[in-house]
Amino acid sequence: MPLDAQILPTIVLALAVAVVVLAVWVAWLQRSDVLLRRRLRRLIGDAEGAGLDELLDRQFRRLDTVAERVEALNKLHRELEGLAQRSIQKVGVIRFNPFADTGGDQSFAIALLDADGNGVVLSSLHGRADTRIFAKQVQAGRSKHALSDEEQDAIRKALSPAGA
Repeated sequence: MPLDAQILPTIVLALAVAVVVLAVWVAWLQRSDVLLRRRLRRLIGDAEGAGLDELLDRQFRRLDTVAERVEALNKLHRELEGLAQRSIQKVGVIRFNPFADTGGDQSFAIALLDADGNGVVLSSLHGRADTRIFAKQVQAGRSKHALSDEEQDAIRKALSPAGA
């Protein structure tokens, strides 16, 4: 038997093994392709006839829109925070009886303050013949007007951490 005849079965066997390996590889690639297409369809939805570039472009435009909306919401949030800082957040109420000839604690002092302790303290003095109401401006928990003990207590109560 010539040398070529001895090598021929080995070559045929090697080629057969290579064909089997290639067939398995092609089957694996086809399965991967099917899985990838299925994932892509789930990701991009029903986009008949649209190419990947068009789909990615559409997604980037959506992301830009979402980013603009998030920035608008952040701006609104900052504005609302500033407004909330200047809104009434702290309230202190003191009821008292300033006159011995009246019954009950019909008079009151109420402090209405923002986060910085700015606002107003309102007082009502209730007597038998009349009721008087006073309003005094408060800046940083203090007033340039003379405050009664009850008005000072109302401000202290409003500024206390517990608010009570």
